[in-house]
Amino acid sequence: MTIKRFHSGPRMSQAVVSNGMVFLAGQVAEDTTQDVAGQTRQVLAAIDRLLAEAGSDKSRLLAAQIFLADMADFAAMNKSWEAWVVPGQTPARATVQAAMAKPEYKVEIVVTAAAD
Repeated sequence: MTIKRFHSGPRMSQAVVSNGMVFLAGQVAEDTTQDVAGQTRQVLAAIDRLLAEAGSDKSRLLAAQIFLADMADFAAMNKSWEAWVVPGQTPARATVQAAMAKPEYKVEIVVTAAAD
């Protein structure tokens, strides 16, 4: 079995490819001054970049886990998500409220996709 890791550090890799699957680490916004919609768009752009680097794309998503600092932001996050996700290719998904690693983070998203 071949395992390929991308952007590895002492704690984690940003992406891991194995057995035809791409596993991404949780992605958060770089500009945390933005509202949840803006942070979600940043996170989704980061997911696009990592999936492309790993040989996949958002049309091949299998699962998504979305963590919100406040469920009151659910509708705003969904608006950004729905503008991004490929119609008819939506992954299995769960969204929960969670304490974030930093109080500035409003959303964190983890995805798994099929590799090409």
